[in-house]
Amino acid sequence: MERILVVGVTGAGKSTLARTLRGRLGLPYHELDALYFNGPGWAVNGAFAEDVSRFSARPRWVVDSLGYPEVRDLLWERADTVVWLDYPRHVVMPRVVRRSVRRSARREVLFGGNRETWGGWLSREHPVWWSWAQHAGRREEIARRIRDPRFAPLGTHRFNRPAETAAWLAAL
Repeated sequence: MERILVVGVTGAGKSTLARTLRGRLGLPYHELDALYFNGPGWAVNGAFAEDVSRFSARPRWVVDSLGYPEVRDLLWERADTVVWLDYPRHVVMPRVVRRSVRRSARREVLFGGNRETWGGWLSREHPVWWSWAQHAGRREEIARRIRDPRFAPLGTHRFNRPAETAAWLAAL
């Protein structure tokens, strides 16, 4: 496990697990959202694909994302391991709601200096709405990729409950 993709739906705990793997395995960690959004107003990094290509060519890394469409295949082709947090909605939704309430209330600075706002909750782009809407589609996409012969060499760890993930981490 030298090049790890941590995948799952919004709010599953991808970033938390990726940071934990960074600490346990000594891997450089790359937060894809932070690379993608690099300025106020959720501005998109024009050099995003090049940045991802550069770090993913290195021998060791962990990433907390399925991958934005423009780099998804690249990351999956270069990874050696996929860790799939395949949690049901009843696990994910309370997590994403709590996180968004905390971020909104504390006005936490996120990627590119942006913040979640109370008004943002009305947008379909808000993480809570996004997580709900993309849950089934994201799970199908990941399952398709895992079955895809191009990605057959990947070591795959699929966890359906946080307790399974915790047990796996404890055994590392």
